[in-house]
Parts: sequence; structure tokens; C-alpha cells
Amino acid sequence: MHWIIKKTFTFLSVYYAYMIEYRAEIFLWVLSGALPIILMGAWIEAATQSEFELSTVEFARYFFCIFQVRQFTNVWVIWDFEKEILEGRLSFKLLYPLDPGWHHVARHITEKITRLPLFIFCTILFFLLYPKAFWIPDLFHLLLACLVTVIAFALNFLIQYTFAMFAFWTERASAIQQFWSLAYIFLSGMTAPLDVFPDGVREIVMWTPIPYTAYFPTALLIALPVNIIYGLLIMIGWCFIFFIVNRWLWRRGIKQYSGMGV
Repeated sequence: MHWIIKKTFTFLSVYYAYMIEYRAEIFLWVLSGALPIILMGAWIEAATQSEFELSTVEFARYFFCIFQVRQFTNVWVIWDFEKEILEGRLSFKLLYPLDPGWHHVARHITEKITRLPLFIFCTILFFLLYPKAFWIPDLFHLLLACLVTVIAFALNFLIQYTFAMFAFWTERASAIQQFWSLAYIFLSGMTAPLDVFPDGVREIVMWTPIPYTAYFPTALLIALPVNIIYGLLIMIGWCFIFFIVNRWLWRRGIKQYSGMGV
């Protein structure tokens, strides 16, 4: 066990040092995900003129939290994996006694760690600019939201890494992700809380994995009424499904991979 922990720490340390070199670029990545902050103003204005399930303060908290949750659940593995396939760099990783997927996992985890100072800075700045929205989540919802955010990252990673497997058969596997992103933008809760959706639409959407990568952990953080057990079971179920499909596509794809040196 000690050997595994030591190796894991070394592995993550290498990728953390790599990510530190690109901290300016990471800052730009954070800014590129500011759509919820932009939409927050529109929904706050709408809430002052119409009756919604959420108040203006709750809308502010919601969009701020979903902005922060997305800092720890966003992934980009499909573009890295697609590039490795097209350039033949996957061949070298196949020589290591470690599944190449763990390299991508390590990169993502260390990138999230480098975002922590920005996370703290954005939190302080938001409450200074909008003090009415200040609140302290109770310990139960805070810890549960952190756990669900970790699961949401795993689910989002498995979804995109599964789409990345199609790079074995097509040069534009990222096009699948771009199509998926259209559904994500509208159904993840990023542009509007699912609480404002019609009941029938919301019930259908909650059977898909999309809202659990953003809306669900956000709802827990601000204590919106959600079915916790149901949500966790759906998340774990989708994680299991995408993991099985991912491993099946990996085994089939690696058999016909023809990169350099293979």
C-alpha cells in the first residue's frame, strides 16, 4: 500500500509541475467558462419581473455555484486522446505498464488543484460584489456537494473518454463531443436551473447523465430540494454504463490501431 501511495504521489507531482507551467493558460480556461456568470444577470432581472421557483438571491447563488462546480468537472480528454491517435504518440504510452487513461486522469486532477487559488479568489470577489448572496452552506450539504462533485467529474470524464475511443475509427472524434455539448449547454443547468423547466421535461432530463455533471452538485450546495439517493444511484449507474462501453471500445480499437511503432 505504501508503494502504491508513493508512486501515485510521484505521478501526480510530475503532472502538477507540468500544469504549473501553464497557469496563465489555466486562468484563461477559467474565464472561458464564465457563461453562467453572464446569464446570472439576465435571470436576476427576470426574477424581479416574474415569479419563479427561485428568488433573485437564489439565482445569484445558483449561477455562481454552477460556475464554480464546472471548474472542477470540466474535461478535455477527447482532444488530447484524438491528438495522440493522429500523431501516433499513443504508441509510446502503450509501452508503459499502466493504462494510458491514467495519464489523462492525472493531468485533469492536477489541473483542478492549480485552479484552487482562482476558486478562492473568485469566491471572495463574488461576495464582495454581491454581499446579499453571501451564505455558508451547512456541513452536511457542503460535504455531500463535494463528494457529488468528485463523482460528477468522474462521470463527465468517462463520458468524454468514451467518445474519445471513436478516434480509433475517425479523425474527428471531437465532433461527437461538440454535438454532445449542445445538449449539455441547455440540459446541464448551465443556462437555466432545471427548477424553471416544465415538470415533464425535467423528469425526462433527470434520467439522463447530463444534469448530474453540473446541476445536481450545485443544487446540493445551495440546498435546493432534490432526491439525493435517486441522484446518486443515477450517477453511479451512468458511470458504470460508460465504463463498460469505454473498455469494450478500447479493446476493439487497440486491435486495429496503426500508429507509429505499432
